[in-house]
Amino acid sequence: MNCQHACSTDNWAEVKAAAERVLGEDLAAFIEQCRAEADPHSQLIAVLHRVQGKFGYLGESQLDAVAQLLQVPAAKVSGVASFYHYFRLQPRGKFIINLCLGTACYVKGADRLAEKLADELGIRFGETTGDGMFTLEGARCLGACSLAPVMVVNDDMHGSVTPDQIPIILDQYLKKARQQGEEKAAAPAS
Repeated sequence: MNCQHACSTDNWAEVKAAAERVLGEDLAAFIEQCRAEADPHSQLIAVLHRVQGKFGYLGESQLDAVAQLLQVPAAKVSGVASFYHYFRLQPRGKFIINLCLGTACYVKGADRLAEKLADELGIRFGETTGDGMFTLEGARCLGACSLAPVMVVNDDMHGSVTPDQIPIILDQYLKKARQQGEEKAAAPAS
């Protein structure tokens, strides 16, 4: 058995193999490096950052695999993942909408934009549409007060937005997604 610290199960080989299948060889190797350090539990946040970087969020199976490979209680892993705001426990949409809720944007109508986005998308802040296209998030300040109210969709900033523009902006991204899907379908398989 190749466990630096006591492995907690009789079937460690099967547990380890299942966890490695979930995370992949790259993350399993990183976790193995972390386990070789003096205090491997202190590497939990770094491991979770890497897992989220690869998968886009921290799903239940990924959290369990981290717990197994790092030999940390599952409750501690899920506790850390749910405590820190940076970690996401649900998949995010293809398009992340960040609506500025800072003072300048709020004074200029961000609350009305929030209502319109919620109506159009059928979701609230922190949620993702059922089709996986949009995730709606709020931001305290996006640093573009002169363009208030502002929202950012992925890396695209939209300034001086009115509620009437929301359906048009959303439609642009839906068309973009359809176009990308068509291009992908038309591309020759490698």
